Amino acid sequence: MSQEFTRRRFLATVAVAVPAGAVLMSATTATAADLPHLDVNDPSAKALGYVVDAKNVDRKSPLAARFADGQHCANCQVIQGKDGEAFRPCAIFPGKLVAAAGWCSAWAKKA
Repeated sequence: MSQEFTRRRFLATVAVAVPAGAVLMSATTATAADLPHLDVNDPSAKALGYVVDAKNVDRKSPLAARFADGQHCANCQVIQGKDGEAFRPCAIFPGKLVAAAGWCSAWAKKA
């Protein structure tokens, strides 16, 4: 049986490939500036005790048991993006930006 590349098969392939390519291109061209800031009232933020400024960590909270002065998102292992940016993507909160000066209980020392 011949696997002839017919006009119909070509058009069907293009009809699928073009929209899929557009989705991939839009995902790769999105920048951190396009992402929303993580709200401290977001359920995942609350669950990890996220604060926008590490100076405001509630040291009485069990979530802050591992907190120590000098810890903040900018020196956490899971923060992404460029050093020096005030808000950056974080692997713990996908699709959101965290404050570089912030902190959460998932903080891990940058290697």
